[in-house]
Parts: sequence; C-alpha cells; structure tokens
Amino acid sequence: MPAPVPFAEIVRSDFVEGHHYGSALCLEADGTVGWSLGDVDSPILPRSSNKPVQALAMVLLGLDLPPDLLALACASHSGEEFHQEGVRRILATVGLDESALGNIEDYPLGVEAREEALRRGEAKSRLAMNCSGKHAAMLATCVAAGWPLEGYLDPKHPLQEGIQEVFEACTGEAAYVTVDGCGAPALSTSLTGLARAFSTIASAVDGPGARVAEAMRLHPEYVSGTTRDEVALHRAVPGLIGKLGAEAVYAVALPDGRAWALKADDGGDRARAVVMAAALLRDGVGDLDGVDADAVRATGEAPILGGGVRVGEIRALL
Repeated sequence: MPAPVPFAEIVRSDFVEGHHYGSALCLEADGTVGWSLGDVDSPILPRSSNKPVQALAMVLLGLDLPPDLLALACASHSGEEFHQEGVRRILATVGLDESALGNIEDYPLGVEAREEALRRGEAKSRLAMNCSGKHAAMLATCVAAGWPLEGYLDPKHPLQEGIQEVFEACTGEAAYVTVDGCGAPALSTSLTGLARAFSTIASAVDGPGARVAEAMRLHPEYVSGTTRDEVALHRAVPGLIGKLGAEAVYAVALPDGRAWALKADDGGDRARAVVMAAALLRDGVGDLDGVDADAVRATGEAPILGGGVRVGEIRALL
C-alpha cells in the first residue's frame, strides 16, 4: 500500500528543518492519472473540498440561486459582511432566517473579519461560521423539494441521501459517511475520486455542473474571501475552479478537464497552497493564454522568518 511521501520541505537559512508528508496527483482530461505521489487511492475525508460537489447535487435536487449565492453554497467563507449578508439572502429566498441554520456557532474564519468581530465584541454565531452558506443552501433545497427542514443534517434525510448519491456518481467511489465539523455529513473519497469530481464540474458545458463552475469563476470571493490564496489562484488562472478542505486538502480543475488534488497527511495547511502552485506550474498551467504565472507562483509563497526577516521558505518537492 503506498504511503504519503515528503512533498514539501521547511528550509531555514538553507538548512532543511523538516518536511510535510502528503499525497497529490494530476488527473488528465481523459480521466487517466498523469502523475501521482504518495497514496492517491485510499479514502480520505476531503471535508470542505466536497462543497462544490454537494452544491452540484443540490442544484440537481432543485436548488435555484443566482451565481453569487450559488458560489456561497460552495464556500468556506471568511465571514466578511457580504458573506453573512449573502447567507441571509439565501435563507430569505425560501422565507427563512438565520435561526433555521443547523451549523455550529463560530467566529469568522478570515483573520481580518474575526479580529473585527472581536473588536466589536460580537459573539460567535451560526451566520459567521464558514459553512453557513452550504447550510443555507441545504435548507433552501429542502424547501424547493418539499422535504422537512427538521433533521436536514441526518444522513438518512432525503436531502443527504440525494447528495450522497450524486457525490458517489461524480467520484466513482462508495462513500464512508461521518460528521463534519459543522455538523453536516462528511463523505469520503480518494484523491483520485475527488479530482474526478472536480473535472466533471469544471469541464461541464451546460446543465447544473456548468452552473456551479460558472458561479465559482464569476464570484471566487464568495467561495473563500477577499484576501485568501484561493481567490488569488482563481483570478490568476481564468476558468479554474478550486476549493480547500480542512486537514490540508485542496482540489482544482480547469475547463479542459484536467484536475489536481492533494492532501498534507499531518493536516498542516501551510504546505497546501505551496504544493498546489508547484503542481500547476509543473504541468504548464503558467504557460496557458491569459494565465498570470507570477500570480500563481505567489499563491505558493510561504516564507520562513527569523527575527522578523525572511530567512527561508516552505518548498514543494515535486
């Protein structure tokens, strides 16, 4: 059985201080694995990287939102004011308010938004929690389909059964079901299955898949936030869709059907963007028309400081 391998090194003043172990792959447009390292076939929990696939399922089940709000359904948002207002808008489309949300209470995920909330003395809330867009969309899907709101997070609720069915069809793998941090079901797949699902969405030319992809492309700031590395990557590579997940999972795909997925085995997020940027540049994405290769490279910058001065970096081993 393959195991995660060193895929990033921590370098301080040219001294290799340590490594992040992980797994990664590139899926070609024809569905074959172009290259891989580590274990890309064993099940993992992609956590929030699943959200675009869950959103696809909800559209197939009757969810109908404008592109900005559909992007928010795919989000682990930073909790900025426009994110929270967007969640209110999703709920309002079906006559609900934030009291209907079943996710946990939390402070905003984004550093700036969280610090601002703390300065204002705000308490944790369901609205500010980064998964509230997904939960609002789940509630709206239940209303559209005529399903009860009560128990909408139960894996046996028709909403969650429908999501799991679509998820397994997109990944090509049976899912193990557990509970995500927000309280919703968390579905497993391999990195290969995750890349396969992202390829399906990104390459769609019409229908629900194309709607989800276009929403993410038009409104990447709703998928993450205004200052996150994900939004920078979306803007650097026209047509790309990408989504991180907890425990250092990351998946991206292009309209041509190519997709990349990775996971740092230790869950350390600082290597995530470093390895993804290196993978994309390795595979020639920086040479595509309209791509800002320098901006792609910048998303993978992870400096190591000594005395407040840069003395090294986290470096991908691809």
